[in-house]
Amino acid sequence: MKKYLFLLPLMVFSCFLMGQSVQVKMDPIIGDMLDQYTAVNQSQNTVSGWRVQILATTSRERLESVQQSFRYHYPNIPVEWEHSRPYYKLQAGAFRTKRDALRLKYILSREYEGLYLVRDDAIAKGELLNYY
Repeated sequence: MKKYLFLLPLMVFSCFLMGQSVQVKMDPIIGDMLDQYTAVNQSQNTVSGWRVQILATTSRERLESVQQSFRYHYPNIPVEWEHSRPYYKLQAGAFRTKRDALRLKYILSREYEGLYLVRDDAIAKGELLNYY
């Protein structure tokens, strides 16, 4: 039986081409589980994503200076900082995928040294950027 399992997608595709319909019967328990999964995901206000870290310093004055300069040059990109003793970390952007964050990193690398990507598991859905 297992050796013929690879033919299943081919049979479904051929039925599609011939205009026939394929019906999938789902157990009600599986349907309930899918509904619960959808409800939990819709209720969450945060997602995992990526940010570009511009600076990590122990000087709050340096952080504020770089943040002010960044906001002046890139007003469309959100930038925020966090304090993890003893460092102040300045991070820009909020992206769903690492590839999108890499684009911003490339653009910013012309002006800032030592950039790297950081994972953030608490990005607000409305904060995500869809470009750069």
